[in-house]
Amino acid sequence: MMRLKKIIFMTLLLMASPIYSEEPSVFFIQPSNGDTVDSTFEVIFGIKEMSLAPAGTYEDNTGHHHLIIDAPLPNLSMPVPATKQYLHFGKAQDRVTITLEPGKHTLQMILGDGNHIPHKPPIYSEVIVIEVGP
Repeated sequence: MMRLKKIIFMTLLLMASPIYSEEPSVFFIQPSNGDTVDSTFEVIFGIKEMSLAPAGTYEDNTGHHHLIIDAPLPNLSMPVPATKQYLHFGKAQDRVTITLEPGKHTLQMILGDGNHIPHKPPIYSEVIVIEVGP
């Protein structure tokens, strides 16, 4: 009888405990911080606790990637600019092949909503530094 009470108690305790949930995030699968890459290389984007969706999709917990090259985060209340430093992946792509000049470069990602505006709170990756070889 004591064992049954213990099982019931533990079951109730587990049911009352909050379920751990990760915060939404974006990150680089490839390349990694500190990597040396060829001038043309593949960037693979990772995402957790959100779903990729094309630009123009306005469902909760969805967005699409923007790759920031050698630039700071954009204005977080405006659409991400569309320039050679702020690349848009509005078809919900999870990878891209890019070409950069030799030297050190910074890469960062930010997730945008259906209008390319960062979420509130914004979901962006850590900045990584890569070296492009000759």
